[in-house]
Amino acid sequence: MDTTNTQRSGVMQPVYWILDYLSKTNKPTNKAFDGSFVVGPSYNNTSSFGIGGAYSGIYKWDPTDSLLMASNVSLFFNASIKGFFQIGLRGNNFMPNDRQRWNYKLTAQSLPLNFWGIGYESADLNENKGKYHELKLHFKFDYLFRIARNLYVGPMTDLNYSHNYHFDSDETLGRIQGQDKNIFSAGAGVIMQYDSRDFILNAYRGNFIRLEQLFFPKFLNTYYFNRTEMTYDAYRKVWKRCILALDLHSQLNYGGTVPWTMLALVGDESCRMRGYYEGRYRDRNIIEGQLELRQSLPYRLGVVLFAGCANSFHDFDSIKWRHTLPNYGVGFRWEFKPRVNFRIDVGMTNKFKPGVCVNMNEAF
Repeated sequence: MDTTNTQRSGVMQPVYWILDYLSKTNKPTNKAFDGSFVVGPSYNNTSSFGIGGAYSGIYKWDPTDSLLMASNVSLFFNASIKGFFQIGLRGNNFMPNDRQRWNYKLTAQSLPLNFWGIGYESADLNENKGKYHELKLHFKFDYLFRIARNLYVGPMTDLNYSHNYHFDSDETLGRIQGQDKNIFSAGAGVIMQYDSRDFILNAYRGNFIRLEQLFFPKFLNTYYFNRTEMTYDAYRKVWKRCILALDLHSQLNYGGTVPWTMLALVGDESCRMRGYYEGRYRDRNIIEGQLELRQSLPYRLGVVLFAGCANSFHDFDSIKWRHTLPNYGVGFRWEFKPRVNFRIDVGMTNKFKPGVCVNMNEAF
């Protein structure tokens, strides 16, 4: 009896199962909850190489409403060779007739970080680079009510706790400018949002405008301040299966002492300014923008070209245009679920050094 083929089939069976599973993840289903799991290598400039995974689900609160945008939820994790570990839960919910929306994000992470200080001048000097370790918990929640077509308002809350230790030198510790090493920030506020996108995770058309006004009051915070944050996204079809996407974003912190852990950062987990080390450039305020050309290809593939810039600054009187940071690069896409992409982006920075970002969903 020839057992060679049987043995090979047994050894390769897990590979065949994975390939078959991945080939079907983007197929439409009639399930009330369409969930799938993916795991694979991960990388970004902050956490380095590792392994990440996510369980993602798409569902509708009213399956009979064909016009209602699908809600989504993701449970995700990431672990890297540098000692980074993150676990989190996030989701966007669209209630029947889209009269109400609620969104949430909860993350816990532990990682070693580099720190150059506060302000452009500190960050631009490599010799200022120091190290410390951060344990961070973050919870963000908002609940929106529709007041007109595509227009929503509602309350939000933002809670952050950052426990920081193992500073490698007194010089590194001194760059937090006498503030506490450990920071708890509790904020609440209101949102006004206009949203005409056709799908929140990967829009083909529409506009998105979001204005957040947050207050971190004195009776809840050692360091109290206010935050105004605005986002504008637009999506337009250029030619067949090609979308031009624009993202403009600003974050302004003012009215008190902004803790060093809550400053505006160049490069963040949503992959704005892809390629930059998250938080190397940090200050009270930031203005940034990016433009993407997204081309879908056969076999569930896609390619993206992007370019952007950012300027972080203490106040408007101290803005220096020569401090504007450039960003450009190329990305590759694989459709994991219908219009839910796994992405790899390679971004160039002001030092002409490439950085890689691996993540789920589009950057914006």
